[in-house]
Amino acid sequence: MALVLKNNPMKEVSRKQRQTLAALFARRDRKDIHWDDFIGLPTELGADITERGNSMVGPGLNRHYAVFHRPHPGNVIYPSMLKINRHFLNESGVPMEIAGRRE
Repeated sequence: MALVLKNNPMKEVSRKQRQTLAALFARRDRKDIHWDDFIGLPTELGADITERGNSMVGPGLNRHYAVFHRPHPGNVIYPSMLKINRHFLNESGVPMEIAGRRE
């Protein structure tokens, strides 16, 4: 099944990013999603990524914006960022049905 962005039907998402999307919605308290996969999903969907200093990264997609703090010293995202990313992706028009859940 191909996952495409509602506002950009020509953009198909890779299998890896579909798995990342499903992981974002699988459990609310996940602690095993790596930063590169986490920020790679909006990037692959066409988001503009802005480095904002002090480890802050801001993706913008379909006129919606979020700011995430790059984890350090590790590379695993904080569970608190999951809720922000789910809301950001949902507001940006990414279909959540592929993950088996709706926000």
